Amino acid sequence: MGRPISKAVFPVAGLGTRFLPATKIIPKEMLPVVDKPLIQYAVEECLAAGITEFIFVTATEKSVITDHFLNAQDLETKLIRRSNLESLKVVQEISLKPDSIHIAVQSEPLGLGHAVWCAREIVGDEHFAVVLPDDLVLSREPCLKQLIEVYEKVGGNVVAVEDVPRDSTNKYGILDVLKESDGVVQAKGLVEKPDASIAPSTLAIVGRYLLAPSVFAELGKNVEGAGDEIQLTDALARTAHATTFYGYRFNGRRFDCGSKGGFLEANVAFALNHPDLAVDARDRISALLAES
Repeated sequence: MGRPISKAVFPVAGLGTRFLPATKIIPKEMLPVVDKPLIQYAVEECLAAGITEFIFVTATEKSVITDHFLNAQDLETKLIRRSNLESLKVVQEISLKPDSIHIAVQSEPLGLGHAVWCAREIVGDEHFAVVLPDDLVLSREPCLKQLIEVYEKVGGNVVAVEDVPRDSTNKYGILDVLKESDGVVQAKGLVEKPDASIAPSTLAIVGRYLLAPSVFAELGKNVEGAGDEIQLTDALARTAHATTFYGYRFNGRRFDCGSKGGFLEANVAFALNHPDLAVDARDRISALLAES
């Protein structure tokens, strides 16, 4: 039903203050989960979903993020000389075509909505994806691919959702549910970070969005919401009367890598699912638990 989606926006301009001092020089999105930085998982998920253009909304000093996806000629030359073809393949597999990488600069940290708005000229007049690298999903089928399959059937705006504890609704955008069928939830509205006492449900938006370009007009009004920031959820709520809005209960497990506990949990889970590390990881974790 919907037009094919080819562009993904990655809001990566945050300061990563929860992870200081590790993020004093290294962007949070470059912190590794096992053997890949967070942003690489996000890009690989998009590649698997058919995305061909990658828009990084970044602070000016974060070029290391986009550099990660370009050819590292000096490194590759050294690996070739040492006949280290296995490492060479690992490095080359994540390289993107330079003309598929776009950078939009967010000069001030004014919220997720503002970050998305900064990509408006590159996105243009077409549906697009927004992927938050902080939300890392472990699943057999990439989360974004699952959303695109739903979007192709229903159109409109489609977001990944999961139930959260009621006392945590004030941390998320929450859906006001109209009806649900086979994991696809049609919403009549949504609320950004509502108190538990007034939350319309416990169904929260997590880190993956497929959006109509009409959201840019609302974001451009610079209306501040929770935390005195320009909230993406608020803008989407104001377009709900004109654009159908769906949540999808994706198959997989989400890890909140924006918190230290979630980041640690993600490392353990991905290690236990790594083809080369799973057995060793299980043994080491078991040994540590026995010692403690």
